[in-house]
Amino acid sequence: MVGAVFGAVFVVINAQSPLNTLTAGLLRVIACLAAASVLAMWFLTVRRERSAGTPAAASAGTTPSAGTARPGGPGMYGRGYLVILVAEVVLLYGGLQVLAAWERPVQTNVAWIALVVGVHFIALAPVWKDWMIAVPGTVLSLLGVAGLVMVSTGALDWVPFVSGVLSGVVLLVGCVAFGWRIMAATRAQAVQTV
Repeated sequence: MVGAVFGAVFVVINAQSPLNTLTAGLLRVIACLAAASVLAMWFLTVRRERSAGTPAAASAGTTPSAGTARPGGPGMYGRGYLVILVAEVVLLYGGLQVLAAWERPVQTNVAWIALVVGVHFIALAPVWKDWMIAVPGTVLSLLGVAGLVMVSTGALDWVPFVSGVLSGVVLLVGCVAFGWRIMAATRAQAVQTV
């Protein structure tokens, strides 16, 4: 859910000129609908799990191990997660302050944010023992780097689209796909218990 919300925020804030008004509005609506679908899938999954009395994560291929737990479970938020979260906050805040001190264009901020968020997902992959999270992390990192390069070119106005909107789309697609995977596992488990 957090990834879907941040993905929608990335799109809503960054869908702007040079996109035309219709395209920007359509992207915002689609992003909000995608985030709402993730929320709906979460509620449906929780309701099914409570009815069945067992979590769906095991049958979704995300079997808990000693260092991890089902998505959102307590094993996900241990010391490794906290270290990465603190590093992310320091890099985000510190980086934005450095960019401001260097008087970089404001569009640079979204590229920096995409890079740091992407790297944080890559760092979380071994902590959560889920290498699939490194895929969107790598794409977000690349979109952040592309935006940082674009800041120094004539494509400055497109940085919010490349590093912001496209990063948001990556997050939303990943969250919707994960939501479907968990819902399918919950449904399959419910059928097996009947």
